Amino acid sequence: MQSPETRYAWNDDVALAYQVVVDGSIDLVYLPGFCSHIDLTWESPYLSAFLRGLAGRTRLIVTDRRGWGCSDRFSVNDVPPFETMTDDLMAVLDAVGSERAAIFATQECTPIACMFAATYPDRTCGLVLCDPYVTYLRTDETPWMWTVPEWEEIFRNWRATYPMPRWWTGPPDDPERGWFDRFVRASVAPGALIAEMRRFSATDIRPVLPTVAVPTLAIVDPAGDEDMDPRAGAFIAERISGAELVEVENPTDSLGWAHWYGRSERIVAATTAFIATLHDTEASLDRILATVLFTDIVDSTAQSAALGDRAWREVRERHDQIVRANLSRFRGREIKTMGDGFLATFDGPARGVRCAEAIAAAVRPLGIEIRAGLHTGEVAVEGGDVSGLGVAIGARVGAMAAPNEVLVSQTVRDLVAGSGLAFEDAGEHELKGVPDRWRLYRVAA
Repeated sequence: MQSPETRYAWNDDVALAYQVVVDGSIDLVYLPGFCSHIDLTWESPYLSAFLRGLAGRTRLIVTDRRGWGCSDRFSVNDVPPFETMTDDLMAVLDAVGSERAAIFATQECTPIACMFAATYPDRTCGLVLCDPYVTYLRTDETPWMWTVPEWEEIFRNWRATYPMPRWWTGPPDDPERGWFDRFVRASVAPGALIAEMRRFSATDIRPVLPTVAVPTLAIVDPAGDEDMDPRAGAFIAERISGAELVEVENPTDSLGWAHWYGRSERIVAATTAFIATLHDTEASLDRILATVLFTDIVDSTAQSAALGDRAWREVRERHDQIVRANLSRFRGREIKTMGDGFLATFDGPARGVRCAEAIAAAVRPLGIEIRAGLHTGEVAVEGGDVSGLGVAIGARVGAMAAPNEVLVSQTVRDLVAGSGLAFEDAGEHELKGVPDRWRLYRVAA
């Protein structure tokens, strides 16, 4: 697959490489641990297929963290702290215009994702933590991790032979092997990797986990190996409220640590199912209770023909001024104009009814009449627009109103009890495209 365009976000003077793979309904940031080079990524049929799988339901944002791949490198004597890396992630989200995103993080980057979610819950809709790390050093709670002497032995091995031959555990004749060694070398130099891991080893996010309040999926290989123990996933699932643990076993003759090689399809399937639940949750967060007002000028076509274009334009302009002035007065929100009418919402039904009455009275001196309809219900907020059954009911109520009449649903009538507004029963009606029969009420003069 051809590499998407590589662009740069900036955190002060540091350039952070990113790519946007495809547009989708939820933003998903791919934050890989070892290794990461967003340009070479697309030369691998395995890794590119994995990313295309993730992009199936998301707008996938691929990034190299500071010090890796196409992003600015750091000095081995100046490895940034975790909080800087969470700021880097925020810079990328801002650059792509993402208000909220899920984060797919692997291995040593999973603590960065957890820190970000705990610090910025308003910008994070979910976490997928694949082969996660909790600490980088052995503790009583994480006995599977390495001690300081063991880390130093690992570092000596990296200095002697990098990339490490044992990192390739797939079939010896796989064409991926040649690309893999280039990918490792291009991702990070061994001195920087050692320096970064020394910095990470001083970081412990265990106290942070209970403060993460976003949906979380931990994915582990139940067999595991010395690089990624499945107990880390269980540890996370126990400490992040509501977190789910999924085991995806690695096949033989594969790169045990590489999520994109042998386990790719099953990890994508687990992630896709998780993202689907986020999509439903995010959609519900964009639904609010609102009072919807529809207004429409009665017989506008005949009025226009009688007055002529210029005179009718002046009447329309004055009508629009009156509507907007009353929306402002009664704290309504103009959603849009539709033909010769308006759609507006209110956070209180009584204000919506009084606004409709005021508009109807104010436009009569112009020689025109309006019909108005109101309903209070749940609406979906989509950018600057609203939709959903609540909006459809409001439109149908408005269409049934007579000239110079404000018609409301029973929901509105019931909610404004005690407001001083008076209503007359307008009977039961079928509303086109809306289930059941609806009792409507006209506002009494």
